[in-house]
Amino acid sequence: MRTLITGGAGFIGSHLAERLVELGHEVYAIDNLWTGKLSNVAKIQSNKRFHLVVDTILNESVMNELVFKVDHIYHLAAAVGVLNIMDHPVETLDINVKGTETVLRLANRFKKKVLIASTSEIYGKHVGHSLAEDDNRVMGTVKKRRWAYACSKTLDEFLALAYYDEKKLPVVVARLFNTVGPRQTGRYGMVLPNFVQSAILGKPITVFGDGTQTRSFCHVRDVVEALIKLMDEARAEGDVFNVGNDHEISIKDLAQRVKEMTRSPSEIEFIPYEKAYGPGFEDMQRRCPNVEKLKNLIGFKPNHDLEAIIQSVIDYFKE
Repeated sequence: MRTLITGGAGFIGSHLAERLVELGHEVYAIDNLWTGKLSNVAKIQSNKRFHLVVDTILNESVMNELVFKVDHIYHLAAAVGVLNIMDHPVETLDINVKGTETVLRLANRFKKKVLIASTSEIYGKHVGHSLAEDDNRVMGTVKKRRWAYACSKTLDEFLALAYYDEKKLPVVVARLFNTVGPRQTGRYGMVLPNFVQSAILGKPITVFGDGTQTRSFCHVRDVVEALIKLMDEARAEGDVFNVGNDHEISIKDLAQRVKEMTRSPSEIEFIPYEKAYGPGFEDMQRRCPNVEKLKNLIGFKPNHDLEAIIQSVIDYFKE
């Protein structure tokens, strides 16, 4: 099987590439190295079944050649991270919308199956219960640029499902909830690597807001296995699936857990969102997935609990 991964040198993309190479696939990866890194694919860079193209998915001639030669496409390339979204709203919309449109249009040209990586962000400020795929979205005002990412990924989903309905293109949409693990950087605002790095270095562990907001964390290897099974499952085509761990924890409790597991002397500091991100920022108070649909289809069950997830990140940064 020949597979293309957009964003293949990124955090999730590199883990997916490693696993697919391990399974015997010939993997083509394209990444512009904006947030991806060559070091992420160092383990497989010399493997004859792995091919990395350093370019943007907006380069249609390059993408046309790649899409033509593969059987499946995992579309993971996107502008990610809260700081990126706040600092680069134009690039966020450009890559997330135009990039996905390019991938789908070329996939349709050659009728290649596509898995679109979406995000839990599309649920917006919905806090009533664990989030199911058919729940309504609750978006903030367009004057808050925080919501640009969520809206761009929502449009990606609409576009993917439109290609499935109108063009009969085999498409699967996976909504990822806080994927974490080795290689994730805290540079763009990802919470767990930031906490771990600060704790190891003895610096203050910074919690934005009051820390009562909750998140659900899933190890990248569990996410990768789910993506591969969704790609291989014909019954998933034309549908949307939450991918994540339904164990919930508050951010202040996560900070305390990291502090304890690293045996760090670091203090936990609380900083207002405005000071961290500037004006135009809103956060979601709760984000926990309902994953029953995924369990029923592919038997999904995360193999890493929260302690194992945190420990894997600690081990990575200590190395």
